[in-house]
Amino acid sequence: MIIRIVLVISYIASCIRLRAKPWRYFQLNADYFNKEKGLYSKQDINDLIPEQWRLNQWIDKATKETKDKPEITADAYPVFVKPEWGQNSQGIRRADNPEQLTRIRAQRDNSQPVQYLIQEAAKGKIEFEIFAIPCDQSADRYAMLSVTQVVNHSDDDYPINGIYNQQTEYLDITRSLSLEQLEQLWGYLKAIGRFRISRVGVRADSIELLIAGDFKVIEINLFLPMPLVLLTSNTGTREKYKTALRCTWLLAKNTKTLPNIKKEPVIFFKKLAFIRRTNRTD
Repeated sequence: MIIRIVLVISYIASCIRLRAKPWRYFQLNADYFNKEKGLYSKQDINDLIPEQWRLNQWIDKATKETKDKPEITADAYPVFVKPEWGQNSQGIRRADNPEQLTRIRAQRDNSQPVQYLIQEAAKGKIEFEIFAIPCDQSADRYAMLSVTQVVNHSDDDYPINGIYNQQTEYLDITRSLSLEQLEQLWGYLKAIGRFRISRVGVRADSIELLIAGDFKVIEINLFLPMPLVLLTSNTGTREKYKTALRCTWLLAKNTKTLPNIKKEPVIFFKKLAFIRRTNRTD
């Protein structure tokens, strides 16, 4: 909680120093915001991923033609059922067989203005989170790039990791990688999208295969993505605060370079309105 407060305060302070408008932070990835739905659609973003790294994923919904029965069933299990707009693994559930998938669907409140997605499970043994901020919108070079290895201490082969999962631990492995390896990873991120800030979750069987491009993307976070290096157990407190200050300074610089347009999408309030509509139907 404290580190989040530091991020907010230092970002605002950096914006004031650079004469940038801090409220424009929510416009950093506006090109990828679905204005019609009022959210960063996980389905839209999944479609950006090159085929070799993309997992099969589809919108799980019923139609009149199928008499309110799900129109698509999974060919293999496990699968993950997730809300189209969720963050930090919130709302994600795993189905290990057709019966579990049926129960998850039955427990879902279909009156909510939320579409759910079904995603196949990535086979990689190790989960990594790659956080990146480019030098500018051209994204030719990165200003900040960190790689975090996600460790789950349970015996589960397909855990749902996240900051609220007590079995999840984060390890910073950035310093174990060479500049050449980091550049290789940056090349993969550029092939997915020209994001001003992002955190990409992937699974691979080893760090060597990750660097070689043999991985699957399980999630891309574009709305308020936190650099998970700030939660790693092998990083000292002083280093975390230095990283937080550097991160917010770079974000303020990127905010200042945002082009001025007459009518910007009011992303924060659209997102907030969507969440409120969802909560009212709980």
